[in-house]
Amino acid sequence: MSGKLIDTNILIYLSKKKLDFEKVASQTDRLFISVITYMEVWGYQFEDDTEKQIIEQLCQHLPIIDLNPGIVNKVIAIRQQHRIKLPDAIILATALTRNLELVTANTADFTNIDPDLRISNPMI
Repeated sequence: MSGKLIDTNILIYLSKKKLDFEKVASQTDRLFISVITYMEVWGYQFEDDTEKQIIEQLCQHLPIIDLNPGIVNKVIAIRQQHRIKLPDAIILATALTRNLELVTANTADFTNIDPDLRISNPMI
C-alpha cells in the first residue's frame, strides 16, 4: 500500500481552516487515518458545528486502518525501544506497516525512531 496517513492534528487544523487541503495532499494521493486518529478527533471539543461538519466529511472519505496483529507487534517493538506515547506509537506503527507517509504537524514526536519512516509537515 502507498499513500499518506493523516495524523489527528492535521485533521483538526483542516477543520479550523488553519491549513489548506492542497498542502496536505494532491488529488492523486491515497489518504488514510488510523483508528486512533478517528477516536482522538471525535473526542476533540470542537468550537462550532462548522468544524464538526468538516471532520464528518473528512472521516466519510478517509479509510480507517484498524489495529491488526502486524500493527500491534510493531507498536510493542517501538515501545520496547523508545519512550513514545501509546497513541503516537500506534500511528507510527500503522504508517510503517502499511508503507504510508505520515503527515503530521508534530514531526518531533516521531523523529529518530525508525529510519524507514517517511514524514511530512504541511504546516511549515
